[in-house]
Amino acid sequence: MDITLQQPARARLITAEEREVPVPVTLRYVSADPLAVHFDFPPESCLDGEALSWTFARALLQEGVRGPAGSGDVHIWPCGRALTVLEFHSTSGLALVQFDTSALRRFLLRTYAVVAAGQEDVGAAVERGLNSLFDGV
Repeated sequence: MDITLQQPARARLITAEEREVPVPVTLRYVSADPLAVHFDFPPESCLDGEALSWTFARALLQEGVRGPAGSGDVHIWPCGRALTVLEFHSTSGLALVQFDTSALRRFLLRTYAVVAAGQEDVGAAVERGLNSLFDGV
């Protein structure tokens, strides 16, 4: 049985003018995709007015709340003891989003309660992905 966890989180978008704009974000974990976490941003927080979801490795989030982590499109680092910054890169530019570290840690603990680290069964997820790609072929 697949389990989906969703946790609302308050975040702050850091603007080019170094202002902090509150942004509601939904942190999401799906046991069918056990290695990934999803950060869902509502349309009103995106430049193009469309909802946006960033998906990246759960291990990257775990590493990033402890120390600087990431390469490519997602970088994460602690900012003092209470805050964690996520830096998202896209073709449209970059976004810096600040979260309370305690919210991210709480989310991670909940995901590990569903699928423990090292217990991820990616075989089933790969099988489902291949079936959807080649459905009817």
